[in-house]
Amino acid sequence: QVTESGGGSVPAGASLRLSCAASGRPFKFYHMAWYRQAPGKEREFVAVISRDGETIYSADSVKGRFIISRDNAKNMVYLQMNNLRLEDTAIYYCAADPLADAALAQGPGWGSAWGHGTQVTVSS
Repeated sequence: QVTESGGGSVPAGASLRLSCAASGRPFKFYHMAWYRQAPGKEREFVAVISRDGETIYSADSVKGRFIISRDNAKNMVYLQMNNLRLEDTAIYYCAADPLADAALAQGPGWGSAWGHGTQVTVSS
C-alpha cells in the first residue's frame, strides 16, 4: 500500500514537496515512482528511483526542477518540485514495484501498487 501527501495550490515559481509512504513488504525491496495526470490528459511518468536510490530517471519536462529521493529507514519517497509551472497542475500518484526494473517505469504497465493521488494546482 502506498499513500501520497503534500499536494496543494501554489503560485507559479513556487516549490512543493510530495511525500509517499509505503507499507507491507519491506520498503527497501520496492522501486518507487511518481506519475501525474492532468485534466483531460493521459497519465504520464514523472520520475523513478531504484530500491537502493542509486538509479534515477526523470521525464524531460521536469529535469532540473523536480528531484526524487527516498529514505529507506522511514519507508518514504519524496518528490521535491521547484519552479512549478502552470503545466505541472495534475494529480500526482506514487507507485511501487518490487520486481519490474526501474527503467521500465518510463513506459506503460509499471507498478504493482498505486496510491490514490494528491492534487497539485499551480496558478498564475
